[in-house]
Amino acid sequence: MGQKGNLMTYRPDIMVLDATIRDGGLVNNFFFEDEFVRELYEANIKAGVDYMEFGYKASKDLFDPKEFGKWKFCDEEDIRAIVGENLTDVKIAVMADVGRTDYEKDIIDKKDSVIDMIRIATYVNTIPAAIEMVEYCHEKGYETSVNIMAISTASGRDIEQALELLCQSSVDVIYLVDSYGSLYPEQIRYFTELYVEAAEKHGKKIGIHAHNNQQMAFANTIEATAHGASYLDATMMGIGRGAGNCMVEALLGFLKNPKYRLVYVLRFVETYMLELKKKGITWGYDVPYLLTGLLNQHPRTAIDKIKADDTRYARYYTELWDREH
Repeated sequence: MGQKGNLMTYRPDIMVLDATIRDGGLVNNFFFEDEFVRELYEANIKAGVDYMEFGYKASKDLFDPKEFGKWKFCDEEDIRAIVGENLTDVKIAVMADVGRTDYEKDIIDKKDSVIDMIRIATYVNTIPAAIEMVEYCHEKGYETSVNIMAISTASGRDIEQALELLCQSSVDVIYLVDSYGSLYPEQIRYFTELYVEAAEKHGKKIGIHAHNNQQMAFANTIEATAHGASYLDATMMGIGRGAGNCMVEALLGFLKNPKYRLVYVLRFVETYMLELKKKGITWGYDVPYLLTGLLNQHPRTAIDKIKADDTRYARYYTELWDREH
């Protein structure tokens, strides 16, 4: 499949989703102050961002509300305290993990909610459960996406079968997710074309969610965009688990749609994101994340190394290599 658009044009099908609270919440256990969330919402409105993801719909039976901020659970009243009836162009999204969400209890009818999209996170081996959630949320009236995590560790045949099943479901958007930040643009191009070819036959859209372990999140996002992905995830200043994500400010600077207004993102970054850094919240590229990305491993051990201020990089690389081989 050929490239879609070029660097001097914009595609009207592009949708930017700000995942600052959801992916960024993995850095601080979702303890964002209401002022931060409200100002982020206002910045997204002014900047022309299409979706704002508020957090997870996690089960309170599985996760103790005393240990997490409210955006781990995204109760309706908490979202409404920020957005009211959300009489704006920004759509509200939340994420529901397969096996970690009491979706039949916690996801109410769309007519009673300000949430627009439920994003269902799954691995290839739990696709049937994800489709069950898709159909439930679809019946409730929501837009839906399925985010297939850690595709860098899945076999090509498994991914093809997952796409085949999802394309036959009611899902609206299927996301390519580089969970470990291990993929390069050439691989992203291959996966995007695979996803798009399957999706276009069934009227589905494709999204991209990239991690920055190898400083590739922005490059991989625009590579996916060039080859047909239209739902683009990013976070303010790249905040997110471990090495973080594609940066909203870089993405809006790249996209040529005049509806996107970068200055409002920059104002939020300088006022609120830098303040998070001053408070000691840590995210972004570091050598341990590079090493897990290079070896296609989950960054959990790298997170531990950074928390412990362990800079024995050569030793850590050897440990990872031995574990892999």
